[in-house]
Amino acid sequence: MKVIILAGGSGSRLWPLSRDRYPKQFIKLQGDSSSLFQDTFKRSLLLVNLDEIYVVTNEKYKFLVMGAVEELGYKCNESNIIIEPESKNTLPAIYAGVNEIVKKGNDNVIVFPSDHMILKSQEFVKIIKNSEDLTKDSIITFGIKPDGPNTGYGYIAPGSEKLNGYEVKAFKEKPEYEVAVTYVEEGYYWNAGIFMFNTEFFINEVKLYAKNIYNAFKTSNNIKEAFSKIDEKISIDYAIMEKSKNVTVAPVDIGWNDLGSFDSFYDIFKKDENNNICDSNNILIDSKNNYVYSEKGKLVSIVGVDNLIVVDNRDALLICKKEQSQRVKEVVEILKSKDDSRIEYPVEDYRPWGNYKVLEEEQNSYKIKRIKVSQGKKLSYQMHHHRSEHWIVVKGIARVTIDDVEKLVPAGESIFIKPRQKHRLENPGKVPLEIIEVQMGEYLEEDDIIRFDDEYGR
Repeated sequence: MKVIILAGGSGSRLWPLSRDRYPKQFIKLQGDSSSLFQDTFKRSLLLVNLDEIYVVTNEKYKFLVMGAVEELGYKCNESNIIIEPESKNTLPAIYAGVNEIVKKGNDNVIVFPSDHMILKSQEFVKIIKNSEDLTKDSIITFGIKPDGPNTGYGYIAPGSEKLNGYEVKAFKEKPEYEVAVTYVEEGYYWNAGIFMFNTEFFINEVKLYAKNIYNAFKTSNNIKEAFSKIDEKISIDYAIMEKSKNVTVAPVDIGWNDLGSFDSFYDIFKKDENNNICDSNNILIDSKNNYVYSEKGKLVSIVGVDNLIVVDNRDALLICKKEQSQRVKEVVEILKSKDDSRIEYPVEDYRPWGNYKVLEEEQNSYKIKRIKVSQGKKLSYQMHHHRSEHWIVVKGIARVTIDDVEKLVPAGESIFIKPRQKHRLENPGKVPLEIIEVQMGEYLEEDDIIRFDDEYGR
């Protein structure tokens, strides 16, 4: 068996917590020790070996994937990270993974979204293994037994029994509430977007129902060329699952939630005696049924309000009624139309060498950052035309190269880099390196950079 993890989604319905450059699958939610992607990766390791896991993502998230795997204590197999040239929805992404897997022969494949929460991984693994016989003549989708009517999910109508599942009679789009009630009463399942199939069988189904996808890969030498031949974004549900006559649903009770909106948090996370989800540092008085999130060190207080979503980041504040949080996507669309960078960049941005956080910024004057460099990592050897940089080491020891001259700078000391000086920052120590960077100059944007050497291929 092989595993394909889909890790390319942007998670816009959880803005401003989730941003395009740092989406929900990589966030450690509510103080969890691991992200949704890391949980998915650990679940995959219960099924297969490390080199049998394939991750389909985009260029922006490549190093987030690698860093997340390394944080779990594993050496990431970079050749198993498949980079989508552009987002074309789930079918091209899955087929790209299948296309890579079949180079080594046909096999059974399980496809996991990386941004769903599953609380019962061990139980799910047993069901997956028990369902492998179904791959001989069908594509398997895993159906969640509803705990009530929900308009945020698609539904699956089961037909005749088949081994440990049911033949799929029909797929239903996200319904109105009254229709959802009927679906639950008739024993329909939620569509979790988790699939299993044999690669040879799946390729034949794609050839039959989505020949443009099949031909795009069949006539191309690489994924970039294949994606250039695909004219539309198309999901596996619409292109294959709803049309194929060979689909089986295997029911599962695995503590599943797609965390598709802030409302869904209420099914998963711990609540206080007033049914609030919040950090213990925040203050809630005479308030119930609220979700309140704030950055570490930021106090949020609410008094006498119920049924609210409050997400307070340093650069953006969201307040909305519960059961309206699906409309956060509308906010994102408005910001996108204004080309507002707050839909893309979080205050804390992650890079292959670590991360940085903007502490203060005065346009066309100065910018102050906190930069953390992981053990053994280094930034590119680079130069800026328009700004100087003053680095103050506050933790660890820095190896600094300026115009080919190296110097070790311990905690408590600083160093100054003039405009147009080549420079590099490196962490040679055993603990994370942390510096405060003060940028000064007439232009302080991230595109004022010339790289002379970069181990990350940027």
